[in-house]
Amino acid sequence: MPYDVVDAAEARALAEGNPLSFLHVTRSEIDLPEGVDPYDARVYERARQNLDRLIASALLVVDDEPSLYCYRLRMGQHVQTGLAGCFSVDEYERDLIRKHEKTRRDKEDDRTRHIVELRAQTGLVFLTYRAWPDIGAIVDRVTQGAPEYHFTAPDGVEHTIWRAAGTDRDALVKAFAAIDVLYIADGHHRAASAARAHRTLVERGEATEESGRFVAVAFPHDQMQILPYHRVVKDLAGMTPEAFIDAVGRVAGLGDGGPSPDAAGRVSMYVAGRWYTLTLPPAPPDAPRADTLDVEVLQRRILAPILGIEDPRTDARIDFVGGIRGTGELERRVDAGLAAVAFSMYPVSVDDLMAIADAGGIMPPKSTWFEPKLRDGLLVHRI
Repeated sequence: MPYDVVDAAEARALAEGNPLSFLHVTRSEIDLPEGVDPYDARVYERARQNLDRLIASALLVVDDEPSLYCYRLRMGQHVQTGLAGCFSVDEYERDLIRKHEKTRRDKEDDRTRHIVELRAQTGLVFLTYRAWPDIGAIVDRVTQGAPEYHFTAPDGVEHTIWRAAGTDRDALVKAFAAIDVLYIADGHHRAASAARAHRTLVERGEATEESGRFVAVAFPHDQMQILPYHRVVKDLAGMTPEAFIDAVGRVAGLGDGGPSPDAAGRVSMYVAGRWYTLTLPPAPPDAPRADTLDVEVLQRRILAPILGIEDPRTDARIDFVGGIRGTGELERRVDAGLAAVAFSMYPVSVDDLMAIADAGGIMPPKSTWFEPKLRDGLLVHRI
């Protein structure tokens, strides 16, 4: 699974008794004494040793020729098939691979060092592009053959990978030349770290052709699934539930409702054991696209002025719950006293993401939860 969706304790538990778990590479602190600093030099050295061990034992097979891969994810009724390969760091730097999130320096520092120490990128960046029929036709042809890998992960998601070499590879490269722009859906820190690692190796005189590329999977936009990213707040800033509900009702439409909003512009709110539906006031017609998103309107009209959450990136009173965990998790936290109020959001669209990235904008924090997720360890890029 992706290294950044589990903490060290969870990674340690997941990898216990399984020396083949790729978490020994991506979260190698689990092989050191508990409490070790995750940025300790020993962590990166152990990661390198663990990757070398997997390669030496032939559990990881090195391609005998340049290849692309078709990577299919199936989660329940949802299916998406992308193209996995190496993408240009230069195009990332020139914004032909567009971003919509800010990155944190400490997370960049960690993955940059991980890439440089291992001379490998061990995690996949999740890209999207506007669907193109020529690419889809080739992918359909490749995926008619026998896959290289096919398994169902413990979370129920099916992962299937087909290798595209020779004429299929060349046809995909040619078809992809028609795609002007790619968009990072998930993995901003991985992409930024790959670019920083390449610059580091250039400065050392150790750069290679491969260090100028990063490994990713690009999915057509019409197959993407974005789930909402919900908000929970620990307290009501000194207000009683009744006073808080009254304050919210002065800035938004307020009525009885269920746990999931049925359209953009609406938010479900759970407080004092009851669900309400909020109809948010519209953003000004000339507002940037990012300011029209429900998460941003909620922030500007309710979280900041009523609850005092001025910066959701840093305020410890707010937490975020990915849509995969369901609205039952919101009820559980409030009913257990772990939070005072929860907001169930309607998901952002892929069109929103693309439009904001095209305008050079930044989406509000914790706006999108992409599901299903790619798994680390299936495809590794050595640089």
